[in-house]
Amino acid sequence: MSPCPAGHSSSLWTLCVWLHAMGCIQSIRCKPRSFRESIMVLEVNSSIDQNPTSIDETSSVVLRYRTPHFRASARVLVPPVAGKETWTVGWIQACSHMEFYNKYGAKGMSSWELPDLRDGKIEAISDSDGVNYPWYGNTTETCTIVGPTRKDTKFNVSMNDNFYPSVTWGVPVSDSNLPQLSSIWRDQSFTTWLVAINQATAETLVLQTIRWRMRLHVAIDPDKPLGQRARLLEPVAQEQPQILGKNEPIPPNAMVKPNANDAQVLMWRPKIGDPIVVIPPKY
Repeated sequence: MSPCPAGHSSSLWTLCVWLHAMGCIQSIRCKPRSFRESIMVLEVNSSIDQNPTSIDETSSVVLRYRTPHFRASARVLVPPVAGKETWTVGWIQACSHMEFYNKYGAKGMSSWELPDLRDGKIEAISDSDGVNYPWYGNTTETCTIVGPTRKDTKFNVSMNDNFYPSVTWGVPVSDSNLPQLSSIWRDQSFTTWLVAINQATAETLVLQTIRWRMRLHVAIDPDKPLGQRARLLEPVAQEQPQILGKNEPIPPNAMVKPNANDAQVLMWRPKIGDPIVVIPPKY
């Protein structure tokens, strides 16, 4: 039934209809907003440090190098959570491409590989810390909000990543330490997501998507004395990450075991003969 009586002027009738409509709008506004509607990303920053990769030749057994750090941080606001809900907000990362070759002159090359990614069986693989799946880590990388809460919750979540491996001077399948390493080539791509996950329902909200890449090329003269062998080639400075304007979905393998470290295998691929598994995957 209409809230306005019949028999009044059309203008009054219009006013009554308008007031009734406004009441409906107000009642809609009074309904509590869902977490999906209310969470806000106030600021996102991402960069790769400008310093070049550093090379360490102090060991007679291995060459070590340390790449610049990728960094991502976000400031997030969560208005009061009405229900007994628990949400975790943080960073999830996956590797979508990996080339990692260490050449030993005419002998062949060693290669760290992710077989399922290499063979196109999966789109990306989790780059979790291996403990706190699917999160990259659980210190500065995540924040958990336990409802109900009465006030706004503001917090920062941040992460960083870089490479610091060791590469043998000698051929990995040989007992000899004779230096034969002649070049290192590495090209890896990652996608990093800022995500909110409901701990009870597993509802997952992608809040921000970042893409980044790390490339490395080192030329090595194994005949030179230790400390003078390696030379960093282009790119000396890395291209900066892309904060995407449109979010991308998270592939299923980015959320579950195994992570990249546990799935990778070290192969020896000689110029002549069959490939050899040097270090099998942990998982």
